[in-house]
Amino acid sequence: MSSTQMNGDPATGANIGKRPPDVVSPTNDHVLPLKTGLKDAFAAGRVPYDKPTPSNSVMLFIDHQIGLMVGVRDFTSLAAYKANVVGLAKMAKALDVPVLLSSSNAQWQNGDTLSELRELFDDQPIYRRTGIVNCYEDPSFRSAFEGLLTETGRTHVIISGVTIATCCAMPTLAMLNDGYRVFPVVDACGAWNSYETQAAMSRMARAGAELVTVFALGCELQADWKLPSGDAMFEPFTNELPEYGFVIQNYWNNANQHVVNDPFAVVT
Repeated sequence: MSSTQMNGDPATGANIGKRPPDVVSPTNDHVLPLKTGLKDAFAAGRVPYDKPTPSNSVMLFIDHQIGLMVGVRDFTSLAAYKANVVGLAKMAKALDVPVLLSSSNAQWQNGDTLSELRELFDDQPIYRRTGIVNCYEDPSFRSAFEGLLTETGRTHVIISGVTIATCCAMPTLAMLNDGYRVFPVVDACGAWNSYETQAAMSRMARAGAELVTVFALGCELQADWKLPSGDAMFEPFTNELPEYGFVIQNYWNNANQHVVNDPFAVVT
């Protein structure tokens, strides 16, 4: 057998006689359900995969206020932190996930909620706490939260807060205590230092919270890019998550629009 047959044709990249044809899934395929139900998985000693979906989740945005965000120190830049928060909010909007917004002492040093959140959810009130630190322990917010879950029948709580150890961890621990399934979005939360982040993540995970990140959560919620929400979800993935957004933009920039001419004529 020749080297070309063994290694493939270097001109075309084809492997001759080495690998079988690729299998391309049909474009009308749908996401398969798991073979084992949650109760059966638990009974078998496994960890049930009870994932958040656009139809079973609500999102809480707690105290993302301009005065408090100034103190965040665990990100390389506040721009990256803000992009994560706004990206998460745009995902909720794209997927029609109900949200609750809360602020703490906005009339004083903490300042108002990020303008991007107020504009995205201009049909939602902001539950403005006047002293109670843990939003879940605030009567007005608790009433709104319980009312939303009762009204919608949703069971999964996705939460982010301006500071991970207080605005996120404290209500997370309280909600876990009361039997809710909670998913803290750890990179849509900030901290004064890395110790605060590590301690909060440890407390929440040990208590049973499922820690997630904006990018991975967005993929989990979308589940299949062929779904109708895919176009709307592309916007936060492209503009707020540049690590992936640049990949998308580079493809369309060069391969489709030919903004940069290819002198080697590789792109056709």
